[in-house]
Amino acid sequence: MPISIRAPAPATELTPRDNDTYDDDEPLDLDTDLDAARPSKRARLSTIVSPGQIVTDDPQWMRGHGTSLLPDSSTIRSTVAGTILKTNKLLSVRPLRARYTPEIGDLVVGRIVEVQSRRWKVDVAAPLLAALPLSSINLPGGILRRRTAVDELNIRTFFTEGDLLVAEVQNVLSDGSASLHTRSLKYGKLRNGYFLSVTGAGGTAAGGGVVRSRRQIWTVATAHGGGDVDVVLGVNGYIWIAKHVEPKVEGQEQNGDVSITRLEESVSGSIYSSQNDDIAESTRREMARLGGCIKALSEAGAKVDESLVVKAYETAVDMEFEGSGPDAMEVEGEEGNTAYLGGGQSKRLMERILAIH
Repeated sequence: MPISIRAPAPATELTPRDNDTYDDDEPLDLDTDLDAARPSKRARLSTIVSPGQIVTDDPQWMRGHGTSLLPDSSTIRSTVAGTILKTNKLLSVRPLRARYTPEIGDLVVGRIVEVQSRRWKVDVAAPLLAALPLSSINLPGGILRRRTAVDELNIRTFFTEGDLLVAEVQNVLSDGSASLHTRSLKYGKLRNGYFLSVTGAGGTAAGGGVVRSRRQIWTVATAHGGGDVDVVLGVNGYIWIAKHVEPKVEGQEQNGDVSITRLEESVSGSIYSSQNDDIAESTRREMARLGGCIKALSEAGAKVDESLVVKAYETAVDMEFEGSGPDAMEVEGEEGNTAYLGGGQSKRLMERILAIH
């Protein structure tokens, strides 16, 4: 049968829908576009704006974060690339990617990067380094006494460069930098664990991440003899997973229980120790499994909080990973489970969580 060669058919021109593309100088139709961005409906391209794009020129709207108002005009433009959020008559743009913005009361995990005479500079994943004053930490033997020149000379005995800590944002300065404090038994230097960071600081990114919730620090009773493991979810996206250790209190052995009103004053100097305790292999395996669950939640765009992390861990234990697939990494142990969630394992874990949720 002879083969005939024909001329190619002309390509059909794709005409985009009116609701999917916008001109930068054309205001958006807020009544229709923002209704399409509701959680019950699938997000569309119309809800994403680019820097400099006009959001609206209607004077009834007020500008919020991520927007700017043209001088002598009611036109509101976007200053970042992100999605439009409408709160009553307030318009704001949530950025697709952004660094952590400190807010008073946030629990954050940070790393000491500089030691000064009366304070430490801490990296908390914000645009500016946070400050931890010497007067905002607990000193062994008494938290109410004044800080002296001796304390300033011994400042490196408390925290030094590279140390990890968990603290609370006490104040936000005019330039946007945060002032921290560790005046609580649940705050202070971190040890006996490992550090983990995820995207989506403060739950403000479009891809999920750590959200502000009722509890950012809790203890998980792990399976397979792993014991208790502490999980610290920093709102800034920094996470700490460690073996649970009860704080040592001076005088508790001799006098029994210590009054709760004097608990901070009786804390021993071990809270500033950098020496890690011995961690059993089963505990390390379960710590790695918890970290894998948190990474799986973050990569899937889910909100990382206590309930979802615990549910993901319980689901991972129930699935009894045996490391039979190429995506799994086998860890020798009594139960023969793997603590690492890679590729297909992470996908199956999220499918089961969404089916349960």
